[in-house]
Amino acid sequence: MPAPRIPLNRLTLPALALFAGGLLALMIHSNSQLARDSNPLCASWLAHGIGMLAALLIWLAMPPSKTIGRSDPPPIWAYLGGVPGALVVSLAAITVNSPLAMSGTLAIGMLGQVLFGLFSDHFGWFGLPKRRYRLPDTLALLPILSGCALLIFGA
Repeated sequence: MPAPRIPLNRLTLPALALFAGGLLALMIHSNSQLARDSNPLCASWLAHGIGMLAALLIWLAMPPSKTIGRSDPPPIWAYLGGVPGALVVSLAAITVNSPLAMSGTLAIGMLGQVLFGLFSDHFGWFGLPKRRYRLPDTLALLPILSGCALLIFGA
């Protein structure tokens, strides 16, 4: 029996991204608790080891992929996704257990994601199509910056 497919449209994609953001917050909280009782490096190793086992089980449970039209191997940098992931786990475990707390860590992390995304789009990094930086991009950054300031420095 084939696995059910989720229709990817303008409603389900943002819902999936919102769910992933909640999972990211849960992951950071869990890892910071583990880091507080051990250390950030141990928490990162355990999180990635358990994540690898979970991914392996999910991969084994999935039906075989039918890749169409792609015969080229992925670029070598595509295999390095675990490196920033390990850094995120370690650094977030440190910052969550600091005066930044969970909300400050996530807010500044979101700002970093948006800034990196804008640079990646502008310069066409990682094979992305180049996209010019525009005024609405700056306008989108302003509420994020003010939200970070409110969370960290108070009202």
